[in-house]
Amino acid sequence: MSPTFPGFSVGLTGGIGSGKSTVANLFAERGATLVDTDQIAHQLTAPGGIALGPIVAAFGADSLQTDGAMNRALMRERVFSNPLAKKQLEAILHPLIRSEVDRAAQQAHGPYTMFVVPLLVESGQWKSRVGRILVVDCAEALQVARVMQRSGLPVQQVHAIMASQVTRAQRCAAADDVILNDTDADALVPQVDRLHALYCTLAGQAANQKSNL
Repeated sequence: MSPTFPGFSVGLTGGIGSGKSTVANLFAERGATLVDTDQIAHQLTAPGGIALGPIVAAFGADSLQTDGAMNRALMRERVFSNPLAKKQLEAILHPLIRSEVDRAAQQAHGPYTMFVVPLLVESGQWKSRVGRILVVDCAEALQVARVMQRSGLPVQQVHAIMASQVTRAQRCAAADDVILNDTDADALVPQVDRLHALYCTLAGQAANQKSNL
């Protein structure tokens, strides 16, 4: 990982199905610049994406769909059943994602930048790069129900994905701030408003300190 990002930044994370994207979009509506590592990964593996050549070289032509994008369902099965395949795919994607994240951070223009990183706690490298870590939290049973409804995955596969992530308690222990997303979207608004105001204040303080150096 490279040094800390320019300006004030927040790392947003949460378990699968916790509602990270919903929360991130609420911050974006209030002016935060979003850098979403999942979106970057999708761009890298979409038709014409720069990760596709190395992926085909490592995993074969069947790693692509007929439209030229990475076959995400097939690759998901491979990496969850084969730790070596998981390491191979990460070795291809992670350096490319880091490069795109750094480029996006340099172009950020909001009062602060929010990095949306599903495996932020697992990576162990983000704590030193961002000013705050924000966790979106909900009950594990709610995570499972949301993912099954959204993605149509069988319950066993959802549990396997969750087992590959840190526990809910570990994630919350790493947080500076927590948003509880266990009811409806209306309950998120006051939580987001409070934290947005805090982050704007912290960003202003950081900018003043920098100007006084």
